Amino acid sequence: MLKVSFIERNKKIIMIGLIKRNFYKVYLINYILFLYKKKNKIKSKLDNLIYYIKYFSKNRKLNEVRNYSSFLKEKLKINLFLIKKIKNKIFEIIIKIPNLTFEEVKKNYKEKEILYKREILNNFKKKIDHWELGEKFKLFSTKKGAIISGNGFNVFINKGALLQRSLIQFFLEKNISSGYIEYVLPYIVNINSVYGTGQIPDKKSQMYNIDNLYLIPTGEVPLINIFKNNIFKESELPIKATTYTSCFRRESGSYGSKVRGLNRLHQFDKVEIVQISTCKDSYLSFNDMVNHIKSLLRSLNLPFRIIRLCGKDLGFTSALTYDFEVYSPGQKKWLEVSSVSNCRNFQSNRLKLRYRTFDGKIKLCHTLNGSSLAIPRMISAILENNQYKNYIILPKVLIKYMKIEKIY
Repeated sequence: MLKVSFIERNKKIIMIGLIKRNFYKVYLINYILFLYKKKNKIKSKLDNLIYYIKYFSKNRKLNEVRNYSSFLKEKLKINLFLIKKIKNKIFEIIIKIPNLTFEEVKKNYKEKEILYKREILNNFKKKIDHWELGEKFKLFSTKKGAIISGNGFNVFINKGALLQRSLIQFFLEKNISSGYIEYVLPYIVNINSVYGTGQIPDKKSQMYNIDNLYLIPTGEVPLINIFKNNIFKESELPIKATTYTSCFRRESGSYGSKVRGLNRLHQFDKVEIVQISTCKDSYLSFNDMVNHIKSLLRSLNLPFRIIRLCGKDLGFTSALTYDFEVYSPGQKKWLEVSSVSNCRNFQSNRLKLRYRTFDGKIKLCHTLNGSSLAIPRMISAILENNQYKNYIILPKVLIKYMKIEKIY
């Protein structure tokens, strides 16, 4: 979230940055500055009123002095009310403005900006979709999910359930061995938590809410909120944390092949990683997270690629995002399974998440998040890439969890 003082000093840079994101309501920047100047004028009057109130309050013997002092106090109340009203209006506008991007992020591109690509060929020619494989090997059923809850829900069955649990365990163990501390967290959070990580107001319509509480759309929300209002020592950073959660999204407007099988569910499981870094080291943290996700996908022996998102595709809170996509040979398309994002100090400003530098200065932390990884699409990728006529070969790293080498 931008600060007015920063907007005042960097107005032109901010406007260019917002246009880069296809956010064309740049007139809001001028409106914020107009309101800010108006507030400062009232504040100047307020300071004068306070001075005169103190001056006249010293002599309470004369009735006219007391009357004048009362008049000044009434004016003081009015001006305080006006300042509060303007501050609320500025806040109301500022929380709708997305994060600014890193310099290397492009405004737009016709072809995806592929930074890395790993291809693996399976010699078995006839590839079918994961939902057909799920039915054939009795691994999951979206039909049963629809009976229980409605469209967009799924039931994992037998070896399908075991595959999901094995992936979760594998991802968590890899994360922990890389220095991430595991947390088990609530799946329902209050409005301050979703505001702090930037889902509100931007993604409010995509979340389920119950009695002014929200079902989490991602494990990032409760995981980063653990550290809210903290002031770390610089030597304590980066903080590395991981969690496994179910996630809940309305996914309104989804239709067709995009929602078939496990492609897009209202409830899905995900392992998340976050890092909280110093402002000077967040790029190092970002690269560390990217390399970590890369190692997970390599260990599963899957074809994948890394995409740097352009400005118009960035999430509301992100300044830089790399998407990881695995190839789905059955569907003949790439599926996003992770997004690693550097939010810089956008979330920290909302969460009052700070650190004390070695020379004693207080600065805002930088926050980073990434999926490691989204389970349903990982399952669909594993099934489709390892399918043969009468069986599915499991990645070697999962055999110790599943106790089998193939699914028949």
